[in-house]
Order: sequence, then C-alpha cells, then structure tokens
Amino acid sequence: MAKKEKTGRITIDRELCKGCQLCISVCPNHLIVVSDRLNQKGYYPAEFTENETTEDRRCTACAMCATICPDLAIEVYRE
Repeated sequence: MAKKEKTGRITIDRELCKGCQLCISVCPNHLIVVSDRLNQKGYYPAEFTENETTEDRRCTACAMCATICPDLAIEVYRE
C-alpha cells in the first residue's frame, strides 16, 4: 500500500493581510503570490493559487506560512 501524501489548503484573509510577503518566501511549493487587487486598507495581499496546483506542486499543509504571518491572516486546513 502506497503512503498517502499529505495534502491541504490555506485561506488568506485579504483584509487582515498587509502584503509583507513573508508567507510567499517560506512556501516550499510556491503556491502563494501577491494579488493584483488592493484590499480595503490599500495593500496588495497575498493570495493562494490553489487552482494552479498540480501533482508535484500542491499544498502539503506544512503551516510554515501561517506560522510566519505577523497578521494572523492565514488558516491552514489538512485534508
């Protein structure tokens, strides 16, 4: 029986995010990008690119992004 790979997803609260990009720098699979839309405070928040995930590039729910986020804007879900 093959070992099932860990999978997950994250949500980023656009209004809490101040666009510091720390989460982008620690994501091992490069699944977080800067949004091209401003939030209500005038920041370009981080955005999870879940629609662009592939077999070799998907969220593993490592939670490094949520751990480093100074604004507590990221929630991690393990599936």
